[in-house]
Amino acid sequence: MTAAPLPHQQIQDRLAQLPGWTLEEDRITRTYRLDSHFAAAALTTHIAQVQDELNHHSDLTLGYNTVRLAVQTHSADGAITALDLDLAARIEQLAPAHGAH
Repeated sequence: MTAAPLPHQQIQDRLAQLPGWTLEEDRITRTYRLDSHFAAAALTTHIAQVQDELNHHSDLTLGYNTVRLAVQTHSADGAITALDLDLAARIEQLAPAHGAH
């Protein structure tokens, strides 16, 4: 069973509760800045662990001191679903412990 695409207004309402997350075309995105490359790598590893737990994965890009995510549900033809917003909320909860802003 695939997740159902969310209506645009519901996406906007959920994003309003996720500071820094934006809707870009057909995905939600966020870039975190960290104090060092090591901190960014640690956050990337932690995000990967959560994604495996949820069995829902984003495009995850590690930069020198940044981590960028782009999230959409591929099994829903690239639409945004509750799975995407739930993943974003989980990441928002863990990012501060890594010093992300």
